[in-house]
Amino acid sequence: MSRKPLSSPSADHRMRGFEPAFGLMKDAVRTAGESRGFAVARLLTHWAEVAGEEMARKTRPVKIGYGKGGMGATLTLLVKAAEAPMVQMALPVLKERVNAVYGYAAISHIHLTQTAATGFAEGQAEFTPAPKVAKAADPVTRAKAQAVTGEVSDEGLRAALEQLAENILTRRRP
Repeated sequence: MSRKPLSSPSADHRMRGFEPAFGLMKDAVRTAGESRGFAVARLLTHWAEVAGEEMARKTRPVKIGYGKGGMGATLTLLVKAAEAPMVQMALPVLKERVNAVYGYAAISHIHLTQTAATGFAEGQAEFTPAPKVAKAADPVTRAKAQAVTGEVSDEGLRAALEQLAENILTRRRP
């Protein structure tokens, strides 16, 4: 089965330089999230921020189901069987954090499904990014990057700009 291509920018949408990557995928993510009951896509895309780093490593949101009465929804989470008791104890706090994303008590129950974090229906890739491996930069390139960013007073910004400068200086040109 082929997928429907992502829509191209409309005629009234003017490009103003670089577009954020999520802006290009926003409609596709929203459609996929809504098909599983997620009215707020942020719950899926920023799960680590919503649930907290430790809880996000143990759980994955799968779907939100709405009952016939309409009084609150049920959030279904995948969790490894060995970690389910610890997650079960933290459910009241997790429910408060999820409801804070919605702005009201949208979730009344959280259902845990004990399985591997990547099930049959889900992709087999882990969501946790691989740790960054710092590649050794050539000293001449590093010196050029530091010379360019020498006047920046903010430590974090200077480090990010140095990394950007090193990437630009070391990229391959066709």
